[in-house]
Amino acid sequence: MGKLEGRTAVVTGASRGIGQYIAELFAAEGANVVCTARTLNNGDHMLEGSLSNTVENIKKAGGNAVAITSDVSLEESCEELIAKSREAFGPVTVLVNNAALNYYIPTETYPTSRWVRCFAINVHAPFILSKLVLPDMKAAGQGAIVNISSGSAIGPGRGPYADQKAAGGVMYGTSKAALERFTQGLAQEVAQYGNIAVSALSPSQVVPTAATIYFKLVDSIDDPKGEHPDLMAKASLLLASEPSATVNGRVCYSQEILSEFGWMDGAKGRGVNLPGSGYSQV
Repeated sequence: MGKLEGRTAVVTGASRGIGQYIAELFAAEGANVVCTARTLNNGDHMLEGSLSNTVENIKKAGGNAVAITSDVSLEESCEELIAKSREAFGPVTVLVNNAALNYYIPTETYPTSRWVRCFAINVHAPFILSKLVLPDMKAAGQGAIVNISSGSAIGPGRGPYADQKAAGGVMYGTSKAALERFTQGLAQEVAQYGNIAVSALSPSQVVPTAATIYFKLVDSIDDPKGEHPDLMAKASLLLASEPSATVNGRVCYSQEILSEFGWMDGAKGRGVNLPGSGYSQV
């Protein structure tokens, strides 16, 4: 029996990167996985990856998944996504809010429309989707919401600042800080229902993906400074499957939480146990 056997999991941003790894691992652990993003087929986006590819990988490995395109910046699209998820697999008891957006633009020239859209995806969508699936979780007597955050939620601290040229990360850090506050507030609200956990998870190091390579946060998929996305997937599985009393309200880093629960052994890919807070980039 897998750790998520028979449960329905919705993973946003599942067309590539961390979301793809999470979706594939959850399916391997027995979940019926709804993979959602805007990119259905290869070639639909400038970055490599697609929902079709993720679902194909899951099915080849013997798992169960469907691809549902959605624009989670829109409430009506979120509502349609959850309705279709229930039609496909039944009540949703696992939600991973992984989809995120940022434009690396200094604040003084950041278009307001882009700022608002980033907040819609990074903060409003997790709120809307959580609100939609909580009735399923309460009825089932179990549930897990995992919000994918970032070390950038921790600000640069009090100056003076050595890097006078730093620019472009204000939006992302601000939205992720809001997401972490939302996480703990919601965790406090759902604690009364018993076995429902709400948590936030950041990588302990920058994760090499098509996006982080594009934005030059890492040099390549094999950059030794990076953390393999398998570690984020495994940490997400931990937060989605451990008893709620042990993880509800946790705002944590991948390698630290894996080590704390004894899950680090056997994890694929790179990774070292980093003390203290996480990195300062996306």
